Amino acid sequence: MSFEQNLALCRKHTGRAVEIRMRNGRIHRGIIRRVDNRNVYLQPLGQNRNLGGYGFGFGGNYGYGGYGGFAAGFAIGAITSLVLLPFFFW
Repeated sequence: MSFEQNLALCRKHTGRAVEIRMRNGRIHRGIIRRVDNRNVYLQPLGQNRNLGGYGFGFGGNYGYGGYGGFAAGFAIGAITSLVLLPFFFW
């Protein structure tokens, strides 16, 4: 896919659990938290899954953007594929 297609796909699926395959063969699974013109930022799966009730955005949030965890940035130009993960996966 082209850079523009990957950018549009990442923006469309912000907040969803995805699997991203990179050109170097690495695979990253996480929730897309933010997309800018060069990077997509993933919160790895398994971190702070309790997003309901008072657990989301209420007290003790640190790290990336108030989500209570770390989000890694990956270059959009290095993405070879993006797959949506089913809800039961995470």
